[in-house]
Amino acid sequence: MNTMGNDRPTPPTWRRYALLALGAAAQLFAVGGRWDIAAAAWIFPVLLLRFTRTGRTWSGALWVWLANTAAAAFWLFESALGFTAVTLAGAIALAALLTLPFLLDRLLIGRLRPWMSVLVLPAALAGAEFLITLLSPFGTAYGALAVTQYENLPLLQTLSITGSYGIGFLIAWCASVVNRAWERASWRSARRGALTYTAVLLAVLLGGGARLAFFPPGAPTVRIAGVTADASAIRAQKAAIARIPGGRRDIAAAAPRAVQPAMTAVRNSLLAATRREAEAGAKIVVWPEEAVKTLAANEAATIAAAREAARRSGIYLEIGVEVYNTVAPAYGRDETLLIDPRGKVVWTYQKAHPIPGSEPFTPGDGRVPVVDTPYGRLANVICYDADFPDMMRVRADIMLVPSHDWQEYGRAHTRKAALRAVEGGYAVVRQDSEGVSAAFDNQGQTLATTDYFTTAQQTTVAYVPTRGVTTLYDRIGDTFAWLCLATVGAFLAIGLTAPLRRRPGN
Repeated sequence: MNTMGNDRPTPPTWRRYALLALGAAAQLFAVGGRWDIAAAAWIFPVLLLRFTRTGRTWSGALWVWLANTAAAAFWLFESALGFTAVTLAGAIALAALLTLPFLLDRLLIGRLRPWMSVLVLPAALAGAEFLITLLSPFGTAYGALAVTQYENLPLLQTLSITGSYGIGFLIAWCASVVNRAWERASWRSARRGALTYTAVLLAVLLGGGARLAFFPPGAPTVRIAGVTADASAIRAQKAAIARIPGGRRDIAAAAPRAVQPAMTAVRNSLLAATRREAEAGAKIVVWPEEAVKTLAANEAATIAAAREAARRSGIYLEIGVEVYNTVAPAYGRDETLLIDPRGKVVWTYQKAHPIPGSEPFTPGDGRVPVVDTPYGRLANVICYDADFPDMMRVRADIMLVPSHDWQEYGRAHTRKAALRAVEGGYAVVRQDSEGVSAAFDNQGQTLATTDYFTTAQQTTVAYVPTRGVTTLYDRIGDTFAWLCLATVGAFLAIGLTAPLRRRPGN
């Protein structure tokens, strides 16, 4: 059997691989999907770290990479994203990046002082999560542990300071502390580390609880309604598109009579729902992403009808439009328009982050529109854009996020949007066609939610605070994440020059 530098025997091989199997199994339920279990996110790093610390360096890293790849593949499966060359390559690459923290811990554990070694994994994991948002076209759709803690609102308030990376740091720090106690290298040192971590975690939870209890959103509210077209109209539109040879890509070349009547029926359903909600008291009405599909030749008529509806009802109306044309290289545009109570188009915004491999739209410029209204500063992004935290740092009071998901992924994707509300200090209204719609206040509390698949005509009504707050994260940005990367760099420099303090297993 292998031995650690403290001359204690490592677990037998079967026990080590049992740790790996249990850790890999727990990780499947901590991937930001519909089957997440919050506790699993705290358990799997403990087991995988124990596995890597009690065996050979590179073989251990390879096994953890395989475990991470299995977790990413499981996320693709449970989210019904499909296994394509793009998604599989992305899963393997993200798994490699998320393996680096465990490899760095294994390489440096015997070369750093105890207080340093316990921080290698948390700093490296937070840094890896941050690098994913910078380097990957997937943003925070996969790889951020914070979303697994969606229902822990006191903990979630950490995002207003550190962004989502702070929660990943705390989870990985717990794994390091537990492993140090497990190894029993020094009970005194392990006890000090455990007490320090416990004090920090309690401070975070108490601080988050105090923020929720004593600083609730106290601004006046505005009634906002999210509406989706009648399900039967949407089904008829899908059937009309399905009858076109080539499907969506050939819609622009199809005869207008083949698709336009079904598209017009969806538009009329949305306009009727808009009038109904305005009469009920809504001051802002939001349609989902791609709520109206239209040929380029009919786009002006669609916008004119929406402008007239907003003017007659005296509301702000946000519409989602998918425009089909024959202009290369994209076959259309994915955009939203905000119309004011006078019927004026305040902004036209194009999606900045089309989903890799499935949305061949030309991306927009990524400039998030913001406008002052009697109901606070309104801003807007589209669906997948909200998976990029840097883009979402906007001074706004209410962020509108028209979206279009599918049954297996809608709820999980909407939960990710709640993180942006806490980070940015604004309310989020996410109207999701074929998913779960929700409104959140600036502390991540759910104000309203509806499920497309349990309603004949999905309508979400919420009274939303009209004034947000300025968060520390909004002011300092990703400083915490950069500090984590700098800390990893410093530890590497020290580890490369320091003598080996203990000999890891051979």
